[in-house]
Amino acid sequence: MKIIDHIEKNLKEALVNSTVELLDKNPEKNIDKIFSLIKKTVKYPDEKARIDFVYNYYKENKVTQQFVQDIVKTTDKNCLKKLFVNFFANEVWFGKEQRAKLEEEGGEVPFIILLSPSMRCNLRCTGCYAGNYSKEDDLSEEEVDRLVKEARELGIYYIVILGGEPFVNKYMLDIYEKYNDVMFTPFTNGTMITPEVADRLKELGNVVPMLSLEGFQEETDKRRGKGVFNKVINVMDMLKERGILFGVSSAATRDNIDTVTSDEFIDMLIEKGSKMSWYFLYMPVGETPSIKTMLTPEQRLKLGERTRKMRTEKPYFTIDFFNDAPYVGGCIAGKYYCHINSKEDVEPCIFAHFATCNVKGKPLKEAFKTEYFKNLRDRQPYNNNLLLPCMMIDNPQVIRDVVAETGAYPTHPSAARMIEDPEFMYELDRLAEEFKPEAEKAWKEVFDEKGNYDMAKL
Repeated sequence: MKIIDHIEKNLKEALVNSTVELLDKNPEKNIDKIFSLIKKTVKYPDEKARIDFVYNYYKENKVTQQFVQDIVKTTDKNCLKKLFVNFFANEVWFGKEQRAKLEEEGGEVPFIILLSPSMRCNLRCTGCYAGNYSKEDDLSEEEVDRLVKEARELGIYYIVILGGEPFVNKYMLDIYEKYNDVMFTPFTNGTMITPEVADRLKELGNVVPMLSLEGFQEETDKRRGKGVFNKVINVMDMLKERGILFGVSSAATRDNIDTVTSDEFIDMLIEKGSKMSWYFLYMPVGETPSIKTMLTPEQRLKLGERTRKMRTEKPYFTIDFFNDAPYVGGCIAGKYYCHINSKEDVEPCIFAHFATCNVKGKPLKEAFKTEYFKNLRDRQPYNNNLLLPCMMIDNPQVIRDVVAETGAYPTHPSAARMIEDPEFMYELDRLAEEFKPEAEKAWKEVFDEKGNYDMAKL
């Protein structure tokens, strides 16, 4: 069986390499052929159905065609090859069967791991959960190496690097090089990407940075510091010039929502070479959590409307972490992804600062077999209305119950307030109640009260 698996893997890798060659020579002419070849390699009906869905969506949408053509024409060949080999072949094809093996031991391996090697940062952004940390709080290079190695052995070939600032630890570039069959996405403020670092990223090919912007200069510098916006714009120019795939991450607040979803802002990002935007709701976590900064119910739903519209009107891909929940079956934290913080506590989400397992000196897979993660998976989705996916701000009683039942401990001082501070808990409950009627209306009118409950396992 191992020989057959090895042959199959080699065939798929050859297919992906051939695909990159076809894209490089004549992308518009060969994309149909590429889809046909890929479909012949898959085993399962659900995989073929997903490929058919993507292909039909590509054929029927001119904007999507333009988006795909732009990627294959402007991306450095090495970066494009790594995207196909590491993500589509290793993560989606090969990793699926590897991840399934832990189910026999009572666990479930996530599709993606979020890892914070350090909580240090060269900026002090308003409302960020990264506080004042020292180098002594960092994970060592050896420990990061171990975690990445074990994740890859479990079938995880896509790792998001968070923090703090991912580029504050120079050894991460060596980690990216050592695990060149894994795809890495650092969410970065961008200010530590020099021309030399950009050259290294192009050489590596397996790193897709997400640059943080809160809008234009006024909005970004107000939260991140004077001059940060112009530094990020310069980094975009460097990455675009080198053909490195990159995107933008924006934390949506009630003050910048109109800006970060405006045509003017998105058109600027497209012109600068960004291929996608991730939108996150500003969450009441960090050193000084504030509910007043969060989106109003109307603004939160408007964010979903705008991101869905942009996907159909612009050659650009947008992801709205909360409003896209109906497409993935609600909250997927602890099931399809998890976060390992710089203390090696394994949390379900970067915003859910609770854990029951610390993997320092312990195999990573043990975290996925804990009662904590099983409890979360059994409860998902937390609400029949998938526009109310979150256990922290939409269904706050869920996190209280899970913590009580599993003995989960807070991994950040602000998290304790969510289960111990009556005043803060009252504010969270009120926030959830205020959003509920608006969400119910949108769930019925926009989604016809239907979501993707039968999402095939990635």
